[in-house]
Amino acid sequence: MIKTFLLIAMAFVLSACSLPTRAPITPTSWMVAPERVGPPRQARTEYWLKIGPVAVAPPFDGKSLVYRLGDVRYEKDFYNVYTSIPSEMIVNAERQWINQSNIFSAALGQGNSYFSYYFLQATVNEFYGDYRVKPEAVVSMEFLLSYTNGAKGSSMIGANRYTKRVTLKDNTPQALVLGQQQALAEIFKEYENQLNQYAGNLPKPIGQ
Repeated sequence: MIKTFLLIAMAFVLSACSLPTRAPITPTSWMVAPERVGPPRQARTEYWLKIGPVAVAPPFDGKSLVYRLGDVRYEKDFYNVYTSIPSEMIVNAERQWINQSNIFSAALGQGNSYFSYYFLQATVNEFYGDYRVKPEAVVSMEFLLSYTNGAKGSSMIGANRYTKRVTLKDNTPQALVLGQQQALAEIFKEYENQLNQYAGNLPKPIGQ
């Protein structure tokens, strides 16, 4: 009896070892990286602008693409993800765009140790695909430009908010990413015009 049991157990182990192994599912990665086109502007100021971190509101702050399927229903796609979290992707694109615009002498990252009198913060309130009626990419972003005002701390120069909806050609993740990239480029282009106006009438640094 014991010998029979051992033979059955051994046969089970051997059959289990012979089962094919399934490769782990690797998510598809996507990058949202809008690029500025066209020549740089004529410089409006010799001063530097420091770009602060971009805050992204949940549930859009993770690496997964987000789909809106109903008025109160959102779904994350764990099989299609961004190469990095949206806050990192967007702040890198924002800094590169402003540098290429040539409005300020330089646009510095938050990790840069150089002191800058002017400071730009941004918040992304919406960053998803809307599939309730027709597929659209939705991006909503707010910019706050401020300057250091001595002992008083920081004072506001201007606050601007933009929302863009881009119709998608289909329901694929690639179409959504391309739509988000187009929407973000349209926002950056509009804010570049506004930033150029601000730069023409900036408050002077302390002591100047």
